[in-house]
Amino acid sequence: MTTNIDIFDTLQDRLISNEFEHGAKLRAEVLRSEFRCSASTVREVLFRLSTFGLVDFQEQRGFRVPQRSPEKLIELTHLRVLLECEGTVLSIRQGGVAWESRLAAAHHKLSHIEKRIHTSNDPSDLIGIWFSAEKEFHQTLISACGSETLKQTHNRTYAQFRQQLMKADRKFNFISENIRHHADILDATLAADEALTRKRIHDHLARHLTGKTLEA
Repeated sequence: MTTNIDIFDTLQDRLISNEFEHGAKLRAEVLRSEFRCSASTVREVLFRLSTFGLVDFQEQRGFRVPQRSPEKLIELTHLRVLLECEGTVLSIRQGGVAWESRLAAAHHKLSHIEKRIHTSNDPSDLIGIWFSAEKEFHQTLISACGSETLKQTHNRTYAQFRQQLMKADRKFNFISENIRHHADILDATLAADEALTRKRIHDHLARHLTGKTLEA
């Protein structure tokens, strides 16, 4: 039986991976039929997703996918830099060998996928697994920070950030740069160089601080 949590997780993944067009209306009756649940269940899930910033709701207009916005992307990028820098530095101080091992494993998976994308003429079949691996790496960076509030805020920020880029990032024009950036972040982190780690995270996200990455 499909639960509210299952529906929420499925829709969240679809909302940040280009399953729906920006500005598209999310029709409860269509989703109800798809998930074989009640319309009230769908509305409850959509309202919850709206609190995550992944769905817009207006009276008389219903639920819609948020529009792309260069200004919003810049704001989300600044917030990601702040949260990931602080969370990663706290993880360096508190995480120990167990955290370092998890981070190295997450990077190994992501690096393998990104290298395959880099050499592929058609990486479309790797999009889903890349989204998952990229999220896992960045969440692992902050996973030992000791603050559930920071991690929850980062999770919501990351989801909105990824939704803004769900079209642009499917082109993978940035992939060679990503491979180098992720390796640089890992190296600085495992060296426990806090200042360099902050710089590497900022450098990794800096291309989004102009909003130009949303341009077609």
